[in-house]
Amino acid sequence: MITTRTLRTFVFLAAGVPAAALGLGLLIAGWVLVTTLVITPLVIPALVAFRAAVGGATRLDAQLANALLDTSATPRVLSPGPRGFWRLGLNVLRDDAFWRQQVYLLARVTVGFGLAVGEWTLLASSLGAITLPVWYRWTDVEVANSWHVDSAARAFACVPVGILGLVIALVLARPIAALFRRLVGGLLTEDHTARTPTLESVRRRHALTVHVITIGVFNVFLVAIWAFTGHGYFWPEWTLIVFGLPLAIHAWVVLVDERPDLVQKKRMTYSLAMHEGVAASFALFFVLIWAVTGAGHFWPLWPILALALVFTIHAGVELARRGSRISELETSRAGAVVQQETDLARIERDLHDGAQARLVALGMSLGMAEQKLASDPAAAQELLAEARRGTREALEELRSLARGIHPPLLADRGLAAAIDALAGRTPLRATVSVALPRRPPQPVETAAYFVVAEALANTGKHANATRIDIDVHEDGGTLVVEIVDDGAGGADAGGSGLRGLARRVEALDGRLDVASPSGGPTTIRAVIPCASS
Repeated sequence: MITTRTLRTFVFLAAGVPAAALGLGLLIAGWVLVTTLVITPLVIPALVAFRAAVGGATRLDAQLANALLDTSATPRVLSPGPRGFWRLGLNVLRDDAFWRQQVYLLARVTVGFGLAVGEWTLLASSLGAITLPVWYRWTDVEVANSWHVDSAARAFACVPVGILGLVIALVLARPIAALFRRLVGGLLTEDHTARTPTLESVRRRHALTVHVITIGVFNVFLVAIWAFTGHGYFWPEWTLIVFGLPLAIHAWVVLVDERPDLVQKKRMTYSLAMHEGVAASFALFFVLIWAVTGAGHFWPLWPILALALVFTIHAGVELARRGSRISELETSRAGAVVQQETDLARIERDLHDGAQARLVALGMSLGMAEQKLASDPAAAQELLAEARRGTREALEELRSLARGIHPPLLADRGLAAAIDALAGRTPLRATVSVALPRRPPQPVETAAYFVVAEALANTGKHANATRIDIDVHEDGGTLVVEIVDDGAGGADAGGSGLRGLARRVEALDGRLDVASPSGGPTTIRAVIPCASS
């Protein structure tokens, strides 16, 4: 069904042809002028004028996108910064928006022009095939260089092909519009509230920028050669299409890496989102090849169907895996609830049998001391001393219990200091290595701490070990905790202690592995996702 949004997308694509011509001429003229005047003071006004021209062209195109694609971009025309003749030029060169706007113009020249030609060619060819029974009598129509449409039957046979082509053109309009909305939003929108990008993000963007500029300059050079050699057949379209394929895939990879929220909105996995972009890029590549080779028999239908089949199989596998994963998570969450109830029962028992009993005894001692204070001061003094000792012991028990819930040292100084404190209290020779670029989320940090604490306790009680090595590091968005001792081995991974740890780790979508062959060594390894930090 042809909607208003689809029609607006086609209008935006049609405007891409003059926009590509304007952008190409502007970039060539601007850089030729700047490089010619680079050794003279005139380079400064040339840079400022070039900056204003680039800003004006992108603002004009952004207004078109705002009206047709529902974007909201207003690119700036001039570069902000301190005043002064030479500083005006430095302001332009330091202006990130200036370079992003040029990348957008190059994308409009390369990707935009190719998409406009391909989509409009497909649309016109499809409409021509649909209406072929009306006008075939007044022209000589030849399909695939061998099949002449010289009868009504042959003309009507082309109608289904035209309908299929029209459906494909209309279906492609939506991802094309989404692509340009993202280009406008990413390259022309001034977002002053955005977070400072990470070093890895900056490198990804710079790599994509270099890719776009390299392909853009190369194609501009070829178009210039074509223009100065008498025009004729527009052969640079082949380099635009061929080099546009890896550029489209590169841009999609960067987009998925930079905007994981887009993947989450589609309820897709990372690999499926990557697959979607690569398959769409190849589908568009085949359609463009078909368009520039005469737009005869629509052979791209077969590779597109193959791509769709492979994508459907991948989606089915991911859906099945997600169902299995949901089942595993439900099991681990249930185990975590059971473990939490067990921990609460233990805390209640410890409070009842330990601190509460001592506090009751303390109250009785104070009551007896109060009674003897007047008649037997010496006995009252002994009772007060006993009460003081009971107070100290009760406080120590409460502190020990609090450490079992969430150690204060862990909250105050982090995982490395807390593990060092644990290692310092063990009689074993312990080596600790904690290498973390940042603090993990609090639940992950707590789980890692208790993995180490339980491993140290088990080693001290059962392993008959003399040495233990503790290594904590981050690996690809996961926190890895590995404890190795030189004990006798034979640890039971199904025991209450290790099973409770496994539930705690699995509740965070992690994994606990225990390897303890008879004779040792015992290795406990916990892997906990922490990329959300």
